[in-house]
Amino acid sequence: MTFNTTLETTLNIAKITLVGELDRQSAPLFQEQVEKAASTQEVEKLVLLMKDLEYMSSAGLRVLIIAKQKMGAAVSIYIVGAPETILETLEKTGFDQSVFILDEYDPSVIEKGL
Repeated sequence: MTFNTTLETTLNIAKITLVGELDRQSAPLFQEQVEKAASTQEVEKLVLLMKDLEYMSSAGLRVLIIAKQKMGAAVSIYIVGAPETILETLEKTGFDQSVFILDEYDPSVIEKGL
């Protein structure tokens, strides 16, 4: 399946929806969306909607790490609806300790923070 990503920014929340397979070839598309979100100064939360993400390679993980570094400690990153295989990768690398992981998108939780 091909990769697709969209960015939606509202108030202080940037939401990036990821669909398909995030690999070496598609990682630059994801990175472009992260950079757009990072360039919005009022963004305090980055929400990555992953329920339709089928695969994430190390290149995709690298973009996540860069996103965390680029956006800084003041920006919280939420991983929402990620498949078990992707969660396992995040856990093995320890990146799950740097983000908030949610099963589903709940605006009231994200808007209030965890």
